[in-house]
Amino acid sequence: MLRLVALDMDGTLVDVASSWGAVHDHFGDSNREGLRQFMNGEIDDAEFIRSDVRIWWKHRPSLTVDELETILADVPLMPGAAALIDGLKARRIQTAIVSGGLDLLAHRVARELRIDVALANGLRVEADGRLTGEGIVRVPVHRKEEVLARLQEQLQISPGESAAIGNSEIDVGLFRRCRIGVAFQPADEAVRSGATVIVEEKDLARVLPHLVDETPSGRTPART
Repeated sequence: MLRLVALDMDGTLVDVASSWGAVHDHFGDSNREGLRQFMNGEIDDAEFIRSDVRIWWKHRPSLTVDELETILADVPLMPGAAALIDGLKARRIQTAIVSGGLDLLAHRVARELRIDVALANGLRVEADGRLTGEGIVRVPVHRKEEVLARLQEQLQISPGESAAIGNSEIDVGLFRRCRIGVAFQPADEAVRSGATVIVEEKDLARVLPHLVDETPSGRTPART
């Protein structure tokens, strides 16, 4: 019986590839160079956040956290998200967002869907709400499994009682801390090969039967 389901946010719970990218899109810009440097290990999570904010500042030097919340309010939930979370809650399974995305969006999603825990990265602000340019790294993108391990310890829930849902290679670490790993609309081969279940359809409700039914999960991922 599962007791905890950990969910990635960007590309999984919400229908955008990146919450940081959603802000860039709002300003008609991107941070491709920062992403390249980060994925190549040339910069860390904190500097990646700084590089995002510097791009936003080019368009809005006095950008505030309230303005960011307004921008992120337009980010849509993934189809089937409410049905999935409602189905888990009906079975008293706890839920948690474990995301390298923006906590402003994670908290909104958690409120709307009644998700129990929201762990994501944030931004430091001045007293008047303006961004300082520094970030708060709660979920290192390449070490998400460490965050999940701490949460499991706090909740006294074992990996055997846990499942994780994600869409990219950075979610494979979550899968390693769980009995069930669901690759939802997988974006790369790494997340496919690391999963026990693969769901191709753009509908999170399709994930629910794999979590609540007594369907065996072996080395070969089940596909729906």
